[in-house]
Amino acid sequence: MQKRTSCLVTIASLALAAGAAQAADSTDPIIIPIHNWSSQIVMSNAVGQIFEQMGNSVEFVSTDSQAVYEAIRLGDATLELEVWEGAFGHSFRAALEKGGIEDVATHAAVTREDWWYPAWTKEACPGLPDWKALNACAALFATPETGDKGRFLGGPVDWLKHDQEKVEALGMNFAVVNAGSAAALWAEIAAAEKDKTPIVVFNWTPNFAEAVWPGEFVEFPAWEDGCDKDPAKGPLPDKVYDCGNPANGYLKIAAWDGMKDKWPAAYATLQKVSFTNAQIAEMAKLVDVDGMEPEDAAATWLAANEAVWKPWIQ
Repeated sequence: MQKRTSCLVTIASLALAAGAAQAADSTDPIIIPIHNWSSQIVMSNAVGQIFEQMGNSVEFVSTDSQAVYEAIRLGDATLELEVWEGAFGHSFRAALEKGGIEDVATHAAVTREDWWYPAWTKEACPGLPDWKALNACAALFATPETGDKGRFLGGPVDWLKHDQEKVEALGMNFAVVNAGSAAALWAEIAAAEKDKTPIVVFNWTPNFAEAVWPGEFVEFPAWEDGCDKDPAKGPLPDKVYDCGNPANGYLKIAAWDGMKDKWPAAYATLQKVSFTNAQIAEMAKLVDVDGMEPEDAAATWLAANEAVWKPWIQ
């Protein structure tokens, strides 16, 4: 566990910009988990810097993106700023049922997470975005690693997207290969762009990629609540995961239920935090395109967007 180091814009300057710093809630640090995609890391640093300018101590800890909800429930972490419905909704709901964790707020951003391809891929497989057309074009995506099957490049294993279950349920001629990180996904898309090699990968919105590589999500059978558990849900009566992910998913904020008593001012601020798709994409861009360190990206974003976050601390 490490405390954040110096920023491009110091906390002191943020305090001056926002007025007199508020008193700290508790002298114990607010523990903010860090995961393996840029918007979550920058957003966590941004909110952490806001808490610091209020007078609180903040520590960041690298945490598994599924296990984090159990850690919050037990008070080992204080909050989570990006609860994506598609990737983490199941783990979040399971923790809520046990108790100890709160659904604090919902961002203005609307999310989608699913199979995605850049525009040049549609030129090679013109039936897209329909998933059946993609399956008919599977040979276009074959690699030495996947043999005669098409390759779908999924996200890191701990994102638990159940892509293999989807392939099996829908009888797709694809092999799922998991990337080690979000950066690995971007590197694969950039490499494919050089000679317009067809590629299908896991992607999500909001993030910076949609501005860099125009593309589309694959259209699977529409998500129905329960289609990941109940064979009666979805188009195939004897299968689960025979559907796509939610097309208009939520992005929530979760917190340990003891936060409101231990850090009441920070909790009140957290209840007001809300980012839009464009704001989240900009945060990711500062790291993934502009090459900034996450803490500097957070400080830069805060300095440029005082009108957004200042009302949260009043």
